[in-house]
Amino acid sequence: MAKDPDKLLSEVGEKLKFLSLLGVEFLMHESAVLSLEETILNCQKCPLAQTRTHAVPGEGDLNTDLMFVGEAPGRDEDLQGKPFVGRAGQLLTKIIHAMTFKRDEVYITNIVKCRPPGNRNPQGSEIASCKDYLLAQIELINPKVIVTLGKVASDFFIRSSLGITALRGDFYDFGNIKVMPTFHPSYLIRNEGNKNLKKMVWEDMKMVMAFLGKK
Repeated sequence: MAKDPDKLLSEVGEKLKFLSLLGVEFLMHESAVLSLEETILNCQKCPLAQTRTHAVPGEGDLNTDLMFVGEAPGRDEDLQGKPFVGRAGQLLTKIIHAMTFKRDEVYITNIVKCRPPGNRNPQGSEIASCKDYLLAQIELINPKVIVTLGKVASDFFIRSSLGITALRGDFYDFGNIKVMPTFHPSYLIRNEGNKNLKKMVWEDMKMVMAFLGKK
């Protein structure tokens, strides 16, 4: 029987507090993240649970300064249970390497943890059902910068009617974390003949690199 997600989230918080009192930072992260991943994998909060193959919690370095957040898993991600493993994921990996990071040195996840049918954009109710999972991940990892990939992901952090073209190129504040919106890799693939788009993404990433002290 699947565990109640709200109860599991509460257990994550209690385990985090307990381990923090013990002063066991590494174990605290490991235990809390494993509990959170279990919660996501068993989640039944919205109808996407009925159509998914696998939920996709996210993966990467739990102590990283850099987090990438997309909108939702696609077909390949749903089949493998891992974020950004299709064509868009391969391009994201190239971008990460160009930033002088390895993929396993950053953390990659999505706003919504299950694939919407037909790869449509996630609905507001689905985002609302998933938001506590993402907020818990951000609290656990506490990155210095979050790169949001596409308009849907950017809208979660930035309240604006502007499109992604107007939003990108500037940092925004999310608490004490800097948010850099940029184009989704799948958008770059769909417009692969537009070199200006790639140039804008690289300009955004150079700003992130400079903020993190990367050359």
